[in-house]
Amino acid sequence: MAAVKFMTQIAAAHYPHSTAPAPLAPASPPSRTAIAAGLLLCLALAGCGGPETVRSSPPPPPPSRDWSGTAPDDPAAANAVLMRAIGLVGTPYRYGGNTPDGGFDCSGLVNYVFRDMLDLRLPRTSRELAAIQGPKIAPNRLATADLVFFGSRGEVSHVGIYVGEGRFVHAPSTGGTVRLDRLDGAYWRDHYTGAKRVLK
Repeated sequence: MAAVKFMTQIAAAHYPHSTAPAPLAPASPPSRTAIAAGLLLCLALAGCGGPETVRSSPPPPPPSRDWSGTAPDDPAAANAVLMRAIGLVGTPYRYGGNTPDGGFDCSGLVNYVFRDMLDLRLPRTSRELAAIQGPKIAPNRLATADLVFFGSRGEVSHVGIYVGEGRFVHAPSTGGTVRLDRLDGAYWRDHYTGAKRVLK
């Protein structure tokens, strides 16, 4: 009660004809700490409102395979296949093709390389190649000149020649050319069905 009486006396001193209390003195400016705390509070509250946006993180990269491989039983023959296959990179794809001049399809390329370099006659289609006698090879045991197969739902539809370090040479599709690809590329990794060794 004494505080109200004191304020009334101050008001009377400043405003002798008014019965209203005097205006309060202006407050001191807020400190930097108070401003920072206020901004942090505003930012925190801003994060609470509105629709929640969830960013999906990119999928983790597939585990890296061990491409240490196995030394071929016949290094000279494997090297001849490797060099001939790589030398054909850039040759146009042609369905049913089996020569550098006419182009290659996938099994035509395999047949040509093994026949040209080693006089080894192999079956003509990728399915027939996958069915030949020989051990199935685990990816970490591949050797240069092994045949690598691709397909889906248990059906083989493509073949290439393994050249080492997780890479293979193949004739991929219409409009393309013979090329070098990686077995751990997204498409090839997902469609890999196995490998066979034809060099003994």
